[in-house]
Amino acid sequence: MKTAASPLKHPWLLPIASGVFIGTSYIPFPPWASLFCFVPLWLFWSRQNSLKNVLLGGFLTTFIYTLIGFNWVTYTLHEFAQVNWFVAGIGMLLFALFGHLFVPAAGLLWYTGVKLFRWPHWLSFAHMAVLTVLCEFGLPMLFKWNFGYTWYGFGLPVYQWAEFVGFTGLSMITILLNWPLLVAWQRRRERSGLTILAGVIIVFAGFNLAGLGLKNRLPEPEAYFNTLLVQANIGNTEKHAAAHGKGFQTEILKKYLTVTENGLESNPDVGVDFVLWSETSFPSLLGGQYNESYYARVLSEYLRERQIGMITGAYAKDERSGLITNSLFALDRQGTVTEPHYSKTILLALGEYIPGEKKFPWLRDWFPMVGNFAEGPGPTVLLQLNDYKVGPQVCYESLFPDFSKGLSDIGAQFIVNATNDSWYGAWQEPYQHLYMTLARAVEFRRPVVRVTNTGISTVALASGKVLHRSPLNQEWSGLYTVPYQKEPASTFYQRHFELMPSLLTAIFVGLLIVGIFSRKE
Repeated sequence: MKTAASPLKHPWLLPIASGVFIGTSYIPFPPWASLFCFVPLWLFWSRQNSLKNVLLGGFLTTFIYTLIGFNWVTYTLHEFAQVNWFVAGIGMLLFALFGHLFVPAAGLLWYTGVKLFRWPHWLSFAHMAVLTVLCEFGLPMLFKWNFGYTWYGFGLPVYQWAEFVGFTGLSMITILLNWPLLVAWQRRRERSGLTILAGVIIVFAGFNLAGLGLKNRLPEPEAYFNTLLVQANIGNTEKHAAAHGKGFQTEILKKYLTVTENGLESNPDVGVDFVLWSETSFPSLLGGQYNESYYARVLSEYLRERQIGMITGAYAKDERSGLITNSLFALDRQGTVTEPHYSKTILLALGEYIPGEKKFPWLRDWFPMVGNFAEGPGPTVLLQLNDYKVGPQVCYESLFPDFSKGLSDIGAQFIVNATNDSWYGAWQEPYQHLYMTLARAVEFRRPVVRVTNTGISTVALASGKVLHRSPLNQEWSGLYTVPYQKEPASTFYQRHFELMPSLLTAIFVGLLIVGIFSRKE
């Protein structure tokens, strides 16, 4: 193992630097250090002779970048779990330690490989990069993010390549480009170091120029629809009480109808094809017998009088289990619920279900405050509204590309995402969640229409262009004219969904084979 002295007086500043670089290069920050953020940590690893230090360096990096980039978890624990700020702070520290284990896991695998195979120096660095990518892709995260989204959030055209490799592929490429920059840093006093640096800059610039070409060659839209997005800004107290049947249903419905009416009156000369309300915005059950309830009749009468359709979040009841579902419903211009509706499939752990409850039912007695929702059918349902083929998803289902792929595979012309981000504050999460949701528009070249309770509501076109964004924590409605393809073609990424992970696995196997024949004495 190489033991050259660190250029810094205190070598532990290296993993700290990586943590700062990563944390300040993720949304809402610009990706200023994304191409070299792992370089300090990898330098630190290369100079260690103990697994303990490698793991500690990995944990230190992930702890710091999680505190910087995901400190909204503190607010969420306070608001959603209803604990005091001290307990929420302890929860944040635990999340910072264990919420993103892919970095120390990569260090563990790399160090084991170095000890077992005695890789030469150049091959050791290659394994650092590849193992970091594989662990980032393969290990679970509560909030599934990656290093590709920031290019989109900052508007660099390189994000257009997601049509071919997805944002997971862009993340892989971003991390892998840290490898030549690590070599360039080590050779910074040599001409070869400057050559490598220049090569990375040229390659990255080329990807961005080509991205502009990818955007410009998209087909012209075949049709348009007008949708009114309604953001009623319902407070957490009211929302929580309504969800548990403790009042505020009348006030919430009235507020949504008032904001909707204001939006329609502000656009009297534009025909609205449908109104879009956010996740669980309708404050009661819909579907089946519940379509005849008082609140359902009020909504139906309003739509019939205005002659507009609607897609709204609401609660429903699963017929098999009898449990409540977090669902999306379409209603036509006569105010009639059109079936099938869609129920959320990817539920939020410790929010909508207790992990392990099916095997250990007694967990329900320990955590009675946690929701108990039934799962939906997955991306197998398109909402029926006019002649549109609407792909429905609820909240953070948008973070899983395979879910949107499923909707695209069954013919969705556009995707509707209904979200409630009121539990996460106004600093980072709304922007992170926004671009991670809208990213699906680029991957599958279908518009994504996103509406939330408190913001940010907007539309991303198939080109990735983001239209006017709503304000945060304000009552608001906005009319959007959205172009779309009636029969959208599948993208390369959609057809070859596993290409990048497969290529990376093949590269890793190749490096292992090379390592067997290149053992350092």
